Amino acid sequence: MTDTTIETRLFINGEFRPSSSGETFELRSAVSGEVLANVYEATNEDVNEAVAAAKAAFPAWAALSPYDRGRYLVKLADLILESHAELARLEAESMGRPVSSYFDAVAGSKYFRYFSEAAYPQGSSSLNTPGFVNITLKQPVGVVAAIIPWNVPVVFFCKKLAPALAAGNAVVLKSSEKAPLTSLYLADLAKKAGFPPGVINVLSGHGPGAGATLASHLDVRALSFTGSSRTGKLIAKMATDSNMKKVILELGGKSPAIIFDDADIDAAVRDTRFSIHLISGQTCMANSRIYVQRKIAAAFLEKFKTAFASSRMGDPTDPSTTQGPQADKIQHATVLRYIEMGKETGTMVTDGQDAPGLFVNPTIFINVPEHVKIMKEEVFGPVVIINTFDTEAEAVHNANNTEYGLYAAVYTKDLDRAMRVASRLEAGTVGVNCTSPTKGDDMPFGGQKSSGIQRESYIHSMETFMETKSVLIKVEGLGATI
Repeated sequence: MTDTTIETRLFINGEFRPSSSGETFELRSAVSGEVLANVYEATNEDVNEAVAAAKAAFPAWAALSPYDRGRYLVKLADLILESHAELARLEAESMGRPVSSYFDAVAGSKYFRYFSEAAYPQGSSSLNTPGFVNITLKQPVGVVAAIIPWNVPVVFFCKKLAPALAAGNAVVLKSSEKAPLTSLYLADLAKKAGFPPGVINVLSGHGPGAGATLASHLDVRALSFTGSSRTGKLIAKMATDSNMKKVILELGGKSPAIIFDDADIDAAVRDTRFSIHLISGQTCMANSRIYVQRKIAAAFLEKFKTAFASSRMGDPTDPSTTQGPQADKIQHATVLRYIEMGKETGTMVTDGQDAPGLFVNPTIFINVPEHVKIMKEEVFGPVVIINTFDTEAEAVHNANNTEYGLYAAVYTKDLDRAMRVASRLEAGTVGVNCTSPTKGDDMPFGGQKSSGIQRESYIHSMETFMETKSVLIKVEGLGATI
């Protein structure tokens, strides 16, 4: 793969073009370490032009009927699904994502297909004020910015753009500098689907540059961001300090799973192992903390060690590979640093040998104190802590003892206990006898505490990209007749 076969330019106002400065940044293969592409870096001027293009395109796009907007969305959904193999290859090459577990094109296309038919927002009416017929209108906000993460970029491209576009907004998306290629590929698909120029704009660049400009831009009326809690706080401040734009934040996690002694141990092992192993642990809702009731702790740990060690590292383009490398040198070094912290504070029960390149061996710690950094902070790697508990109250307390609150899980055959624990866990989503990445597409997804604000889903997303307006209509002769 070379620059001649990969699109690396910015997509602004319906056309691909180099950045205004001509400057690029290197994207290196997570597997070989070699330069995969030189990607154009969006400048402040490029961001301003993309926002201006979106602002100019917005009135005509918003004026279309939901059906007519939906025709573009369904065309894009089909093109994304048809491009599954190419999208999987791009992510395997750029960030080491194994093609064996690549589901993103299927999941992403479903968002565009759903919103192609669901974009009929309903207002309300009221006769409760004598002499008035009052109504509410649901209207698009205007220009929406989306800043997406690098771990599942296709899903987040679709998850954010589909509802924003269906609601009648025009969008400027900034991809992560770690994974810009699939977003640019999808921009090309949007062009093939016939979207009017300016309705979709895609920029590549770093957070302090293009990302900060978008977050502070006065013509951006809503911003949806998925990423770290630290960056989310910066974006929220910039959004507030500029024009009080709407902000939707899905941030980090330190997701716990609680395994009670009556649980199906084999199912709990299978599910939690998959959760922390998926994308080499690089997901915000991975089960990085597992609490097991003492009676079954030894049996659970032995089964989990066997399952976790069965990972097959290798070339992510090989369908038999189940674990790829970490996304880049920075992420790899971060995970290794946390592993060293774990060695100082807990007991490592897996192979401590170094893996080659940017790979990290699946790592398990036990007996880790609740107050140490590796228990409190997001590692974003194939590293899991398995601690024990005796009582239900102890398990809930430890699970909640973090600033994160994105996802949690509980395994038990006791329905009363499952509902008690689920209601007490401080998380936006709680799985009962299941865990992440399981979620309901029609259920609101988002975090409590430092894991974010607002919710996303099929049903809930479009509302965040719209304004509700009250219209008070005074009607002569209408009112009480007694």
